[in-house]
Amino acid sequence: MITPDDLDTAVTCVVDALRPTVDQDWSAPAGSLDWSCRTTAEHIAQAHLHWATQLAVAAQTKYVRWSATAQELAPPAGVLDFLEAAGRILALVVRATPSSVRAYHPWGIGDPEGFTAMACVESLLHGHDLTSTLGNPLDPSADLCARILARAFPHEPQPTEDPWLNLRWLTGRTEIPNTPTPTSWKWRPTPLNETWTPAPEAAPMPFTPLPLPTSG
Repeated sequence: MITPDDLDTAVTCVVDALRPTVDQDWSAPAGSLDWSCRTTAEHIAQAHLHWATQLAVAAQTKYVRWSATAQELAPPAGVLDFLEAAGRILALVVRATPSSVRAYHPWGIGDPEGFTAMACVESLLHGHDLTSTLGNPLDPSADLCARILARAFPHEPQPTEDPWLNLRWLTGRTEIPNTPTPTSWKWRPTPLNETWTPAPEAAPMPFTPLPLPTSG
């Protein structure tokens, strides 16, 4: 089981690893991503806030259309505050949301636990991207990583006894000798005892500008 306390733990793990790096250049790419460290940190916060919104209104068919970013001139320390605040907000919303609530995600209709597990994935994997560049290693607990895999990725293989290694391997962030790296992956927002029908393609993220209507 994944709980709001686990999300608080994941966010704390990331924030504690990144706090000593706020005087570095956050315009550099985060790990193997095309995004800068700043953009990656903002993305974590955006995901958490949007999932809090999905649960708050039990959105059924699409993302609630709004966007949030750190202030344009905010230094890395301010962006990190944004990341932490967003994670804490989602944890508070999950605590206040009945387990019976279901909400839309492009990869399946999720329950509060499913959104919490996804948020832990976002925090730890993008936290790893950030620390790979900024140089202060991320070291989440094996127990938390094992439970994240069990809830969000029960359909995926676990080739080693190291759940943090398995999580990074599954999402293309490291290699395991003699074990082909998956070419794609999806997490499962839907409860394990319910039918999971993942959408074939992810819908546009809510902070992606909508196209202007064409004149007829």
